[in-house]
Amino acid sequence: MGGDYAPQNIVAGAVAALRANREVSRLFLVGDKERIGAEIQRLNCADSRLEVVHASEVITMDDAPAQAVRRKRDSSMTRAIDLVKQGAADAIVSAGNTGALLTAAHLKLRTLEGVDRPGLAAVLPAPKNIFVLMDAGANLEPHPANLVQYAIMGSLYSQQILRYPHPRVAVFSIGTEDMKGNELTLEAHRLLKQTDLNFVGNIDGHDLFDNVADVIVTDAFVGNAVLKACESTARLVSTWLKQEIKRNPLRMVGGLLAAGAFNALKRKADPDEYGGAVLLGVNGVCIKAHGASSPNAIKNAIRIATEFVAGQFNEHIVTEIKKFHDKIPHGQLAQSPV
Repeated sequence: MGGDYAPQNIVAGAVAALRANREVSRLFLVGDKERIGAEIQRLNCADSRLEVVHASEVITMDDAPAQAVRRKRDSSMTRAIDLVKQGAADAIVSAGNTGALLTAAHLKLRTLEGVDRPGLAAVLPAPKNIFVLMDAGANLEPHPANLVQYAIMGSLYSQQILRYPHPRVAVFSIGTEDMKGNELTLEAHRLLKQTDLNFVGNIDGHDLFDNVADVIVTDAFVGNAVLKACESTARLVSTWLKQEIKRNPLRMVGGLLAAGAFNALKRKADPDEYGGAVLLGVNGVCIKAHGASSPNAIKNAIRIATEFVAGQFNEHIVTEIKKFHDKIPHGQLAQSPV
C-alpha cells in the first residue's frame, strides 16, 4: 500500500511478474483487501499463486519511520515483513516509506551471521558498465569494517546478479590518491587491501561513470546524496534537451530523426529496468522500489528478488563474511579508528 501509485501499480506489476515468471510459487499482496481485490479483478487475473493478506493500516511517506513501525503493527509493510520473518515468504518488495522499510527489516529480520549493519545497494548504469553503489541510505555512521562488508556483499551482487566475474571494488573519496579521504575512508582502504576482493583503490566523483569500478562503497549520507544528485542531473539534462529541440522547426526535425537514439538512451537510464535498491545483510531479501514505481518497475523488482532467492544469495554472504573474519579477527576490526 506504500508508494505514490498504490495499490494499482503494485498489483499490476505483481500480476505482470506472475505472468512472466513461473519460478514464483506464491505471491502475497498485503494491504487493503477490497482495493487490492478490485485491482486484481480489473486486470482479469485468476492466478492461483496470488494471495491477498489484509492489513488495516498504511505507513505513509510522512510518518516517522521508527514510530510508525512501533505503532502501526497492522500496516501492510509490517505484515509483509512478518511473512518473511515467519518463513511464509522469502522476499519483500515495497515502494513505501524507505526509512520505515529499513527500520522494520533490520528490527524484525535481524542481520545475517557476521554482518554488523545492513546496507542499501543501488544499481547505476554507466556507458560501459553497471555498478553497485553501497550504502545508498541505510547506515549514516558506519565503521570502516562495515564498508568492507558492503564491498563483500556488493561484489556478490555484481557477480551473481549483474554477471561480472571479477568485480572491481573502490572506496568513494575526494581523490584517487591513497592518502586522500577522511578517517573512515582511509581505514576502509587499508582493510580492503587485506581482502581477496579485486580492490582498485579510491574513486572520486569525476570518475564515477568512467568504468573504473563495478562496486563503490561509502557511507549512507554520501551514497544517498550521490544517488539523488544523479537522478536530479538526469532529469535536468532531459529537460534541457527537450527545451532546446523545441526551439525551432529544424531542431524538431533533427529530434525526430534522432528519436531512436533518444529512446535507447532513455531505456539505458530508466531506473524501472533495475527494480529498486536491495537491503543487503538481513535474514531475507528486501527490495526497496522507488516511490513512483511503474508496474514495470515492480515486475522487475520481483524478478530481482526471485534471482536473489534462487541463487541462495544470503548463504553466500555468510560464507564470504566468515572468510574475511577468519583472515582479520573481529576484535581487531572493532579497534580500528572511525
